[in-house]
Amino acid sequence: MITRRASFALPTLLAMPALAQGAFPQRPITLYIPFAAGGPTDMIARLVAEGMSRDLGQPVAAENLTGAGGTIAASRVAQSRPDGYTLLLHHIGLASAATLYRRLPFDIQRGLAPLGVVSNTGMTLVARPDFPATDLAGYLAVIRERGDVLNLGHSGLGGSNQLCAMLLQQAAGAGVTSVVFRGSAPAITELMAGRLDITCDQATVTAPFLRDNRIRGYAVTTPERIPGLELPTTAELGVPLNMSAWHGLYAAAGTPPEIQQRLAQAIRAALHEERLKARFAETFTTIATDAEANPAYHTAFLTSEIDRLRPLIVAAGQFAD
Repeated sequence: MITRRASFALPTLLAMPALAQGAFPQRPITLYIPFAAGGPTDMIARLVAEGMSRDLGQPVAAENLTGAGGTIAASRVAQSRPDGYTLLLHHIGLASAATLYRRLPFDIQRGLAPLGVVSNTGMTLVARPDFPATDLAGYLAVIRERGDVLNLGHSGLGGSNQLCAMLLQQAAGAGVTSVVFRGSAPAITELMAGRLDITCDQATVTAPFLRDNRIRGYAVTTPERIPGLELPTTAELGVPLNMSAWHGLYAAAGTPPEIQQRLAQAIRAALHEERLKARFAETFTTIATDAEANPAYHTAFLTSEIDRLRPLIVAAGQFAD
């Protein structure tokens, strides 16, 4: 009797971990968005969360937690229990934060587990409607000649448009006066009014104004042209300026590999949904491929972006703390 009971109990106990792992998730998941509602990151996060909810069979509740260039939300996730129930969707600013913030309460590469890249949005080099240049060569020439009196708008340290602005000045070989705005919308408003000279922002933001000729466009900063925008790439014009506002999803470091893979599977399922595809196309946002939406690729890509941006930020001497 004892032997029979023992032989019955042992397989049951051994099966329990596999059963628990297979049941993930058993309750709702929280997805933190490090920026305000209504912006590109918020839009992407909520679409991905909806698709993941359907694949996982549990709600993925998107919650905005803003501040400190997105590092407050990142810190919350890095310091959370590594069980896959607390997630973060962040953009390229997470890669720049590794250098910009020298006293973070966590290590970005060691504190977070990348689950997959979800999207990529090209940047556009634009100017006020009456800017005295007709092409990219002229655009850069004006910056070189009049950099001391030109002003360039961006929305703060570490964001994609500020990083793009740094690369633009590097490509031109001249500095300009930076004007910091609370988001892209007020900068575009000032650009249209002629009170701001130049900026570099996501195609999502600038496309409607480029189409209506309310601002002037010169190039996109992605290797390939953006469908729907009649602009050449910086690469085809021989200008070394490669920048995009990519987004990725993260869990806390130490999250079991099988849970990471289950979450990555849900990301890929979300990215294949027709509603998300249509919305991304409307906003000039490229969907990540299945190869990019996985932990291994995302981990290597995050490291490469941190390494690429570090010398740029150090050379500029601009830090957030």
